[in-house]
Amino acid sequence: MTKLDTAKKKGIYLLPNLFTTGALFSGYYAIIAAIAENYEMACLSIFIAALLDALDGRVARLTNTQSEFGEQYDSLSDLVSFGIAPSVLMFKWSLIYLGDIHPVLGKIGWLAAFIYAVCAALRLARFNTQIGTVDKAYFQGLPSPAAAAVLASFVWICLDLELIGRDLRFIALPLTFIVGLLLVSRLRYYSFKTINFKENVSFIWILLLVLVFVLLTIKMPWVLFITFTGYAISGIVLTFHNVRKKRQTKRSNKKTTSSPKNDDKPTLP
Repeated sequence: MTKLDTAKKKGIYLLPNLFTTGALFSGYYAIIAAIAENYEMACLSIFIAALLDALDGRVARLTNTQSEFGEQYDSLSDLVSFGIAPSVLMFKWSLIYLGDIHPVLGKIGWLAAFIYAVCAALRLARFNTQIGTVDKAYFQGLPSPAAAAVLASFVWICLDLELIGRDLRFIALPLTFIVGLLLVSRLRYYSFKTINFKENVSFIWILLLVLVFVLLTIKMPWVLFITFTGYAISGIVLTFHNVRKKRQTKRSNKKTTSSPKNDDKPTLP
């Protein structure tokens, strides 16, 4: 192996890591905006980070520039953009005001934000250890970008309705905690990775795509909140449906094995 080949192996791919850096910058800016109480910009920055995070992997696959460095860098970027940024946003916007009622509630508020951040870190660590060993069609646990989108879109629609985080602290508290638990749950979520974008589709899909763009321009926070909240709920529905289906299959198998065969019945003389 030549020195040139060795240097090439030690280098990193520029294009996909530029998208990852952009996502990291957006997540970091969301934290800065939340601290400065510019909550709408913080929400928008989290969604920009989610968009760039979705693009970096696709760009790497299209240009055949996947690398272990890129995977680890992407996970660290996700922790900032979809773990730390949403937790800081929820704390600064609403959970911090729990301390106005009682000091213990104030501690519970920042602990809920911390638990969400920890759950995001655990979710990303578990995902990295399961690469290549799980079904690509499904995620185990709510993906961190979707979880961040639920919290950010919730804050965004509240801002759109001119609602104050101080008045919604007892809603923000369980919401942050529940979304954090969904991150580390064993619920199954469809990954959309098995969709083949090269196949022909019906013309109606183009019309639906145009409709989505129109709705986003009219009421972006509401469309995003409904979409990602529906996705978060879909994992619960899908998992319970699969569990129920497996139980029905087991019951039918037991009935089949326990029922006597016609050949075993005694024949009359």
